[in-house]
Amino acid sequence: MFTRRDVTISLAAALSSLAVRAQGQQEDMTRRPVVYSVPGMADVRVREGLVYKSADGSPLHFDLYAPATASRATPAVILVHGGPVPSLGARRWGVFTSYGRILAASGMIGIAFDHRLLGPDRLRDSAADLADLVRHLREQAKTLGIDENRLALWAFSGGGPLLAAALRERQSWWKLIVAYYAVMEPLGTAQDERSSPIAALGRDASKAPPIVLARAGRDNPALNSTIDRFFAAANSAGATVDLFTHPTGHHAFDILDPGERSSQIIQRTIEVLRTSLGAGRQKA
Repeated sequence: MFTRRDVTISLAAALSSLAVRAQGQQEDMTRRPVVYSVPGMADVRVREGLVYKSADGSPLHFDLYAPATASRATPAVILVHGGPVPSLGARRWGVFTSYGRILAASGMIGIAFDHRLLGPDRLRDSAADLADLVRHLREQAKTLGIDENRLALWAFSGGGPLLAAALRERQSWWKLIVAYYAVMEPLGTAQDERSSPIAALGRDASKAPPIVLARAGRDNPALNSTIDRFFAAANSAGATVDLFTHPTGHHAFDILDPGERSSQIIQRTIEVLRTSLGAGRQKA
């Protein structure tokens, strides 16, 4: 059985393996785009460097990707980067700039933002950042062109624990939760249950937002065990949950593993997002 210490080691190993592959290929992995694309990505409207709060003496930013012909009430998907990462700025990684464009070209608003997951002990700061971002987006929804009552969260890797609050609190505006190769247990010293997506499900998750999980077969086994435990707990608690598995995929398969299965998983995720958010339907 894997312990939480194993999970922390797992995350470090996964991130280390990405760095090794990057060195071997003489390419900065943070610049890699998603291996899937849709028509119209070049035509979306991008607003970069918007400020949603200040913390630790510095502003925290988000970028907004909107359809070229967006209505004033477009559903939004918040992209939650993983980590820990040594500095702010992950919102500009290729995976998030391309996902932002994919979402916008698919009729939704994509939001990529910086949060303070600078170390395993900063998980609570990151959770506060996400909560403040959501508050800002909903308060400024009219100005930003967002339908504040149609939102989704999409977390990656070490960002998985940041899904706990939405799963626990179950506000009506969360229409879908997506987790890609995500750690579904707290990291490092942040081991309280409020940071655990599994604990957030409780005994009855029938009213929790629907959930989509994506798992890579060649990911670290300890990390995958957290996904497996979450999937089992979600089913036991009556949640609506779908699991997409890439049997030969690596951690970050959506940038590392071009091919049919990666494209299928991403395409199906976008389809579920569009359906869950009612993308293309104007606010009444």
